[in-house]
Amino acid sequence: MSQIVKYEMMVLLRQEFNDSELKIWGLNYAKVLKKLNSCQISVISRGKRDLAYSIKGEEKSKFIQVDFLSIPKYLEEFVADLKFDSNVLRFLILNKKN
Repeated sequence: MSQIVKYEMMVLLRQEFNDSELKIWGLNYAKVLKKLNSCQISVISRGKRDLAYSIKGEEKSKFIQVDFLSIPKYLEEFVADLKFDSNVLRFLILNKKN
């Protein structure tokens, strides 16, 4: 049986998002995580920041932090969704050890 793991994800989104669009984006992905049996989902906006280098032609990005608990086998499907989202410039998912 798989064990539940705590994850922290940082997502860099295109800078064109306004606050309401950012909330909708976060809620949509929180719903996707919920469907994949994740729990304790927390979405935090970290604001708009300058990038150290250009990513996909963008010099600035909106940063979103998502914390959640999930079974590792469900993470692959979630990562596939992120890879095909044209608004996502980059993302990183870390396994948070307790």
